[in-house]
Amino acid sequence: MIEKYFFVAFLMFVLGLVGILKRQNLIMLFIATEILLNAANLALIAASKLHNDLGGQIFALFVMAVAASEVAVGVALCVLWYRKTGSLELKSLKEEGA
Repeated sequence: MIEKYFFVAFLMFVLGLVGILKRQNLIMLFIATEILLNAANLALIAASKLHNDLGGQIFALFVMAVAASEVAVGVALCVLWYRKTGSLELKSLKEEGA
């Protein structure tokens, strides 16, 4: 039964990696990062349940806090970048930064 949770976590992790490697714009990059963090949370909670230990669940709470702060900062940066350039495409980041 627990193997199903690990399989779903693996699929989510692969989906997040594909999203990061594809990286079309900043919003998709942040969404892919969130999928990666949620996959890690699911694996931590499944392992915690498997070993009857609360350590994985507590660590998952810390990962959720990091993810929430990452979203807050990331969305603020996206809004500022969109106001400056009018686009969230990563190509505009490379052109502006050079």
